[in-house]
Amino acid sequence: MPQAVTSAAAPEPQRKTPATLDELMLAMDVVDTLRHQDNLVARELDETRREAELIERLREIYRSQGIDVSDRVLREGVQALKESRFVYTPPRPGLGVTLAKLWVNRGKVGRGLVAALALLVLGWGVYHVAVVRPSEQRAEAARLEAERQRIELTERLPKALEQGHAEVLSEAREAAARERAGQLLADGRAALGRGDAAGTRQAIEQLEELRATLRREYTLRIVSRPGEQTGVWRVPDRNRSARNYYLIVEAVAPDGRVLTLPVTSEEDGTTANVSKWGVRVPREVFDHVRRDKDEDGIVQRNRLGEKRRGYLNVEYLMPVLGGAITQW
Repeated sequence: MPQAVTSAAAPEPQRKTPATLDELMLAMDVVDTLRHQDNLVARELDETRREAELIERLREIYRSQGIDVSDRVLREGVQALKESRFVYTPPRPGLGVTLAKLWVNRGKVGRGLVAALALLVLGWGVYHVAVVRPSEQRAEAARLEAERQRIELTERLPKALEQGHAEVLSEAREAAARERAGQLLADGRAALGRGDAAGTRQAIEQLEELRATLRREYTLRIVSRPGEQTGVWRVPDRNRSARNYYLIVEAVAPDGRVLTLPVTSEEDGTTANVSKWGVRVPREVFDHVRRDKDEDGIVQRNRLGEKRRGYLNVEYLMPVLGGAITQW
């Protein structure tokens, strides 16, 4: 022990780096041993004068393990611990350190990134299906509808309107029909000018109805078949002391077909498609037809009027008063 004190009091010899790998490894082991003896180091290294005692204790530790360590190596280890020579000091945080840690943990990070990417793709897919796709479909439907309306207003409807008017004029044989066609053409063009497709279609439909009326031809024949009424009379609601007389008629085409035509009743103002209806006539006409039928059960003069092609109205062969009924 006196020798240890004398050694501690002597000037500290100049530190030399271990000359061999074995000495270097031994010095590192000394440092490691000191690091695992935290309490011993805390007590001993706080007092430089007791360094020799610490070295002695270290020597005893190694001797108990069968290892012979020189004083120079022991002093080198103690000095290295003081200088933290063999202590790992973590680098300061930064981009390089972060990237290095990511590379070291690339397996775990990769799995996390794959999971995050999968969730991102799934979320994008759900968003696309639930939000983006319906929005695109609505936008596309709106675009197609706008394009359809544009084509209809600029191409189809104008063409149909002009064609309908031309077809009516080709059928018309009277000024009234041509005037009616001209009025419908003007109405359709006005509707086109304000972008009113429905108004234009209505004008076209009316032109088609007018053309159908002009093309139609038939004989207005008084019904006189057995078991069927030839005429009826009514008491009007507005004048209970009066009577309205009607002859029951049907429209017979040149080929013998009985036509169904729209007829408006003067009793309730409704229009119905019928194959028989009553035409109001003066009483004297009604009585004349009744006497004709009473003679032999058949009305000999059964032609009340004729509708010729190219004309709007029936040309009556007997006096009529203009009203009609569809039920009796």
